[in-house]
Amino acid sequence: MSEFKLNNQQLVCVASFLAREGQEAALLAALAELIPDTRREAGCIRYELNVSRDEPRRITFVEKFVDLAAFEAHCAKDAIQHYFHHIMPELVESHQVETYHQVIV
Repeated sequence: MSEFKLNNQQLVCVASFLAREGQEAALLAALAELIPDTRREAGCIRYELNVSRDEPRRITFVEKFVDLAAFEAHCAKDAIQHYFHHIMPELVESHQVETYHQVIV
């Protein structure tokens, strides 16, 4: 059996959005706009946008930050707040944001 430990320092976030019918391209474009600035944030390790093969309306970010403080700083950014409060309501049917610690094997 493999030994493992949790990386309790870094934070992994999986943010999944189900686009409203017909809004897939607009949602993808809105999310893609967040990538360049986020990748330049000091605490950002990974910020990757994905589209589901099985459900093309499902668009998901897989994110990794150096710690919780870096993730919280990211969430507080004007662009992220603007997305969640002004853009997302028009384009997203439902969403789920979960945070994790990576398992190191």
